Amino acid sequence: MSEEAAVEMSNSVSEADVAEFLAHNPDFFSQHTGLLAKLNVPHESGRAISLVERQTSLLREKNQQLNEHLSDLIEAARYNDLQFDKTKRMVLSLLDCMTLDEIAIAIQESLCDDFHGDTTALLLFSQQELVTNDLRVVDPRQLGPITPLVDSNLPSCGQLSREQNAFIFDEMAIRVQSAAVVPLVKGESLGLLAIGSFEAGYFHSGQGTVFLSYVGEVLSRVLSRVLHQLDQ
Repeated sequence: MSEEAAVEMSNSVSEADVAEFLAHNPDFFSQHTGLLAKLNVPHESGRAISLVERQTSLLREKNQQLNEHLSDLIEAARYNDLQFDKTKRMVLSLLDCMTLDEIAIAIQESLCDDFHGDTTALLLFSQQELVTNDLRVVDPRQLGPITPLVDSNLPSCGQLSREQNAFIFDEMAIRVQSAAVVPLVKGESLGLLAIGSFEAGYFHSGQGTVFLSYVGEVLSRVLSRVLHQLDQ
C-alpha cells in the first residue's frame, strides 16, 4: 500500500470507527500481539506506558478495590454477629424474669453493659399501686411532656426537651444529653423505655430504629406477662 493510500485510509477511518471495531472484536490483540508492544497509553504522571502495563495497572486497582470491599463486608458481618450475641443474651435474660424489678435490672445491665448506654429509665403506666424498687410507676393520666413520645407508638432518637428529659430520667436528667425512647405497647400502652447517653451526639434522629423496635416488642411481651401474673 502506497503512503498516499495509507494516509487516505487513515483519514477515512474515525476514532469512533476504531473504538466500535475493537468493542466488537475484543480478541483482536490476541491475534495481533505484536501491536501491544507498540501501543502507548498516556499515564496520569505524563509518561507513556504500554497497553499491557495499563491493563495490569487497572486490574491491580480493581483488585485493591475488591479487597477493600470484601474487608468492609467481613467487618460488617463481625459487627452483626456481636450485636446478635448481645441481643440474644438480653432476650434470654428477659424471658427468665418473673418480677418487675428483675425486668428493670435485666434491661439496665444489658443496655448499659453490652450496648454502652450510660443510663436507662423504665416507666410503667398504671393507676394501681405496684410494689417495685427498680422501675417507676406513672399514672397514665399524668404523662405531661412525654405524651407525644408515647402517642407516637414509634421509637425515636435524639435530644429531648428539658421537660421530657427531667420527667424521664429524674435525677440523672442533668447529665443526659441525648436519648433513645421506645414506647411499650401490647394491646395497650404499657410504658416507656428510655436509654440515655451523656454525649449529645450519641443518639440522633438519623439513626435506624429496627433494633429499638425489636427490644420494645420483646420487653412489651415480657411486661404484659408479668403484669398479668400479678393480677391473678
